[in-house]
Amino acid sequence: MNLSRYPRRRYTPYQTPIEELPRLSAALGGPAIYVKRDDLLGLAGGGNKTRKLEFLIADALERGADTVVTCGAVQSNHCRLTVAAAAKEGLHCQLVLEQRVPNSYDRHAGGNNFLFELLGVEDVHVVDGGSDVAAAVQRVADELTSKGRKPYIIPGGGSNETGALGYVACAQEILQQSFELAVSFDGIVLTSGSTGTHAGTLTGIVGNNARIPVVGIGINRKKEPQTDAVLDLTQKLFGKLGIETPLARKDVIVFDDYIGEGYSRPTEGMIEAVKLVARTEAILLDPVYTGKAMAGMIDLIKKGYFAGAKNLLFLHTGGSPALYVYTDKFFA
Repeated sequence: MNLSRYPRRRYTPYQTPIEELPRLSAALGGPAIYVKRDDLLGLAGGGNKTRKLEFLIADALERGADTVVTCGAVQSNHCRLTVAAAAKEGLHCQLVLEQRVPNSYDRHAGGNNFLFELLGVEDVHVVDGGSDVAAAVQRVADELTSKGRKPYIIPGGGSNETGALGYVACAQEILQQSFELAVSFDGIVLTSGSTGTHAGTLTGIVGNNARIPVVGIGINRKKEPQTDAVLDLTQKLFGKLGIETPLARKDVIVFDDYIGEGYSRPTEGMIEAVKLVARTEAILLDPVYTGKAMAGMIDLIKKGYFAGAKNLLFLHTGGSPALYVYTDKFFA
């Protein structure tokens, strides 16, 4: 796969490390657990969206855009990093935020809400949960166009064929590091949300004939629609990159057992997982994505799903700024 064919900005001048987590592994009594530290990616606060934005912002600049418009939940890591990338490039940025939990938006809240303002977001448009968010984003873009501006729309999570190239590149990075560390991974566990990270990683693994299962822990949709969404984007990436390896639906692994009452709503498993990783390895997870994904991996280890596995890799996609608006859940 020749990713150099696609324009790319670089916001992280190094590979993110892969670290072994011996105290967490001992606490679980399972396989050796490693973590890919994509929480250490560049831009403000880091996280997986930085990899996607390297390709998306490069495309926006090639198209002559002066403003990027995107969407997410009220504490969206993707929105934080999109505003950061826009600031880095001298672009304007406008956000459409969906209140998936009623009345949850507070402009003066901490976490990512604070960082939107600090990084210089041009405008924030708030819509109710369940709204047609894509239509709202298009309305913002149309209004900008009517004023002579040149908007570029980035989908939620940066998850389209352009953004997901960031995680095709990440998969290649993981395979190179695996070789350098002399560690063969028997599974990669990651959050499965807007699908770009899951589909991109799966594409990179399959495209390199690596034969490592990619296990997605869902945080928003039930198993069947999430599997459909990941499969659809993966097949589009296969087409874009000219990958001819057959991909079956069974190759897309999704668990929906750890969502709880819904997206961004805390679960006991998430709280315990965040505490355990902090207290054994001094690594901060987040309450919406990686906390639930880690809770899923821990439970699957305990249930024997990974029986026979020697080494597992957990993909840490960042998001820790959101912890600071969930403190009441940890001290309850």
